[in-house]
Amino acid sequence: METSMGKPSFLRNIMVRVLLFGVLIIVVRFAYVVTITGESCNRGDFCFFSLPENLNFVISGAASGSSAIDAIRSTSPGDDLYTTRDWIKSVQFYSSIFQDLIADGYLSPESKTLCVETAIGQEVHSLREIGVKNSVGISKKASRPLVVRGEGHAIPFEDNAFDFVFSGGGRLGKSLKQLEFADEITRTLKPEGFAVVHVGATDTYSFNSFLDLFNSCRLVKMRDIDGFDPSMPHIREFVIQKYSEIDGGGHHHRGGGDSGGKCWIPGYKRDLIRDAEPLIQEEPLKPWITLKRNIKNIKYVPSMVDIRFKSRYVYVDVGARSYGSSIGSWFKKEYPKQNKTFDVFAIEADKAFHEEYKIKKKVNLLPYAAWVRNETLSFEINHDPGKEVEAKAKGRGMGRIQPVKKSDSSDLAGEVNLIQGFDFADWLKKSVRERDFVVMKMDVEGTEFDLIPRLIKTGAICLIDELFLECHYNRWQRCCPGQRSQKYSKTYNQCLELFNSLRQRGVLVHQWW
Repeated sequence: METSMGKPSFLRNIMVRVLLFGVLIIVVRFAYVVTITGESCNRGDFCFFSLPENLNFVISGAASGSSAIDAIRSTSPGDDLYTTRDWIKSVQFYSSIFQDLIADGYLSPESKTLCVETAIGQEVHSLREIGVKNSVGISKKASRPLVVRGEGHAIPFEDNAFDFVFSGGGRLGKSLKQLEFADEITRTLKPEGFAVVHVGATDTYSFNSFLDLFNSCRLVKMRDIDGFDPSMPHIREFVIQKYSEIDGGGHHHRGGGDSGGKCWIPGYKRDLIRDAEPLIQEEPLKPWITLKRNIKNIKYVPSMVDIRFKSRYVYVDVGARSYGSSIGSWFKKEYPKQNKTFDVFAIEADKAFHEEYKIKKKVNLLPYAAWVRNETLSFEINHDPGKEVEAKAKGRGMGRIQPVKKSDSSDLAGEVNLIQGFDFADWLKKSVRERDFVVMKMDVEGTEFDLIPRLIKTGAICLIDELFLECHYNRWQRCCPGQRSQKYSKTYNQCLELFNSLRQRGVLVHQWW
């Protein structure tokens, strides 16, 4: 009796296990499609239900431009999916744009076309509607049948794959990786192919910054048009063409090499300097008041122009002292960054401040002295007359550096240490590029009269977009009316000459306190 009852039970267990195994396979396949490939269950090779014949395509992250795009069949989305007012308005807008580009000869029905970061594919649909059938879009999340998975800074197609590339909606300007975004457009575009990019910025500064991103292309046409989206009412359209492999074109270097400090100064930089606050021509009788008040008059570059098309944003604090001295108290709080994230470098030779920076994870500390070459220096901590009480309260005076061979006991009256100096101009040239936006504050206790000429001579000065310079001279003393500081030998006129020479070389420099 037990034997006869055991067989059905055994068979039932087998069937249950087979069924569970089948369910497990379905779940695993579904999870793969949804979580790994980022797709809905809309792929014939992973799903078990039938698909319409016109959705038979294959996409792979490593697929070539030709094979992937040829595998996508020309199809129109269901009318029930794309009948919203926003969809219709955007399709009408892009259809008009593309028809103009066809009329101008930049696009043709035979063009293999890519639309970059189009979330639901209005641009692709518009292209197909006007006869450019060989079109595909990419976005972080695929939207079949118009858009496959990909991002602007990592386009999943081979080099030289497309005749025409389009980026609308100001997406290049919104990208956190603008240089990579631009490089990917250039990489996937065929030689002599056209790319069209829509941006929201319309000032001259951003125009030139945009062109610097595409240094393997030439500007063919630019026009300003009205947008259809309230978030981007005004659009600047750039049509650029990739240089042929024979031409091997690109923008020429605009300084930053051994150019003898002769920076190429475009008109838009001259306009910035012209519109900046004027320099204080007369020596202040109370510089501790006049120069400090002048900070309120400073016109920052980001408050005058759009800086969105820079490949990287860098702040260099030369003579940083403590974190709260200027990085935390001024740059982090006051400087207008246009929501950009800056790489921050603090250059400070005084060991008394080094420990604090260990907990500042977003600040790169260079624990050396900015100098004109790599060598050991003497570092003196001293105070101006009448500042002993203030120094005791703050715990540290200002540091001044000198080459060891030039220093002796008569020159150095304060606390003296040996420190390592480094070639600041050489470091700057290796650390930043022309396409970066570089802001610098320099407070180096008189060493500016050594560093600035070195920056000019090497051409590194051309890499600085905005400079906040405290110039040290034999100023009138707050403590002692009628007496000048003996700590510095330079005069106010020499400082003024330094500021004027920098502005003449295209550097927007501000008098700092």
